[in-house]
Amino acid sequence: MTVPAFQTWFMPLLQQVADGDAHKLATLYEELADQMNLSEQDRREKLPSGKQLTYRNRIGWARTYLKKAGLIESPSRGLCRITDRGRSLLEDPPDKLNVRFLKQYPEFIDFHTYTGPAEPSSHGGDIEENESSTTPEEKLEKSYSALKEDLAQDLLDRVKAAPPVFFESLVVELLLRMGYGGSREDAGRTIGGSGDGGVDGIINEDRLGLDVVYIQAKRWEASVGRPVVQAFAGSLEGVRARKGVLITTSTFTADARHYVTQIEKRIVLVDGQQLSHLMFEHNLGVSSVASYDVKQIDSDFFEET
Repeated sequence: MTVPAFQTWFMPLLQQVADGDAHKLATLYEELADQMNLSEQDRREKLPSGKQLTYRNRIGWARTYLKKAGLIESPSRGLCRITDRGRSLLEDPPDKLNVRFLKQYPEFIDFHTYTGPAEPSSHGGDIEENESSTTPEEKLEKSYSALKEDLAQDLLDRVKAAPPVFFESLVVELLLRMGYGGSREDAGRTIGGSGDGGVDGIINEDRLGLDVVYIQAKRWEASVGRPVVQAFAGSLEGVRARKGVLITTSTFTADARHYVTQIEKRIVLVDGQQLSHLMFEHNLGVSSVASYDVKQIDSDFFEET
């Protein structure tokens, strides 16, 4: 199974605290996961950012929504307890406890339609029920991922269309930003055009030059197969390198990727998609348009008071 949508956790969470005791949120995570029969794989699933477990994020947001509706409360940090309103609801439970149902509570409406100091939008910040299966954090991360993928494809298209001399300088600049090559002057002297629209040369692995890496980068359209990779591996001997990076604007065949796992030398294959993502990650060919900080309570600050 997959991790249930965050609205699906509303009723199980409310029922789990129905005894009126203050429950630890950390304990509720595991109790609810057991109740919903989450597999080990489900429990290990993380948000796209990789920083938080999906099921815990969704239970956490379920807690927030129920709290804003006045159905539960937090008597102290990390604790969760049902309110009189929550008990009344369980005495006559609705067919479905979801965002649409919570909108009957004025304080929840204030929370759900809040857009900041400015005036609310014309639609009141309302979110349709079918759009509320994911948490606000997940929506933000998915939107960011979609924008990133779209931009990465645009980057790759631009790289393929650029002249050879630009491609050469791009590879040098990217390697420098990744920490290779020492100074820009050293990298520029070491790596040069291969004569076929690509890059061919040696670059220092670190600023001290303790080891070297052999680099080849080609602007190809067709997939790169094992024979090309095998020839690249053989060429490492000629330049006294034990490590190599083969970059292409296209893709590598499965056979080529399997080959590099079977040889002694360490060779990294970077295809067009990974190249564009590395450019994105190291801010090469892109610029920031807007930035949004997602903040949380600093518990240490309040413990010091």
